[in-house]
Amino acid sequence: MEESELCFPQLSNSSCSRLQIPHTEVMLSYVVLSFISALTAGLNLLVIVSISHFRQLHTPTNLLLLSLAVSDFFVGLFLFFQMMLLDGCWFLGDLMCTLYQYSAYIVTSASIGTMVIISVDRYVAVCYPLRYSSQVTQNRVKMCVCLCWVSSVVFQSLILKDNLDRPGRSNSCVGECVFVINYVAGFVDMTFSFILPISVIIVLYFRVFVVAVTQARAVRSSIAAVSLQGSGTVKKSELKAARTLGVVVVVFLLCMCPFYCVALAGQSDSLNASSASFVICLVYFNSCLNPIIYVFFYPWFRKSIKLIVTLQILQPGSCQAIML
Repeated sequence: MEESELCFPQLSNSSCSRLQIPHTEVMLSYVVLSFISALTAGLNLLVIVSISHFRQLHTPTNLLLLSLAVSDFFVGLFLFFQMMLLDGCWFLGDLMCTLYQYSAYIVTSASIGTMVIISVDRYVAVCYPLRYSSQVTQNRVKMCVCLCWVSSVVFQSLILKDNLDRPGRSNSCVGECVFVINYVAGFVDMTFSFILPISVIIVLYFRVFVVAVTQARAVRSSIAAVSLQGSGTVKKSELKAARTLGVVVVVFLLCMCPFYCVALAGQSDSLNASSASFVICLVYFNSCLNPIIYVFFYPWFRKSIKLIVTLQILQPGSCQAIML
């Protein structure tokens, strides 16, 4: 094997070999992924600053969007590490490989957990509008978000215990960054990170869809509208939020399902980033799409972007600005 084909030419006996990819294709991939990574981190940082700075945006639903934006922001940063594996070589060592993969698992798990909480939030808001303001408070949402992140850390620490104890244990050569999960841990992770959350999200949003359609028909029927007053009529703002977040959830499912379907099919027991680049990058790309959805559906986000870009948020009392 020629030295130019090795990740570490000085370690000819133990070095991994580079993937034979045309130079033009590699450079194009670097440019595209760099753009997506920067755009993902930048847009989600705007969401984080907007919701954190403007007090009028401190609503229970927006706190969930803040949690989702934090996880998406880290995904944008992790994409830089994913780019290092385009040619099949990892140059940062086994410890950094383990930390990168471990952090990616935690962020993904937290994103899925946040999506479940968002679905519960919309379910209560649409199906039980009279109880929403009393049951869904900022403190309860903050507690749920913190519990979601802590649970993700604990759960992934247990699932990835073997990899954390011995970084690089699954690497077959120097320059490889691979995580191998045993069958039991993989089954548990698949169940609690994909099957159960996705099932809950689909069931809750199907119920939200049914109620939303019923409410829309009730508006056109005075008799039905009167009969619904006893149970409470959903506000237009809540229905609009449910529709917007429904788009976010659907896009999330479309981006996440291919990755877990590949794992569920058992085609590979290891998550080698170079061999599964498409489904992994699709997961990363979802984090870029969420803020773009907010731009189209949330006027307050467009207004906050303008205030941030023009540095008006640096003015005294800017946090009290009317955003809604």
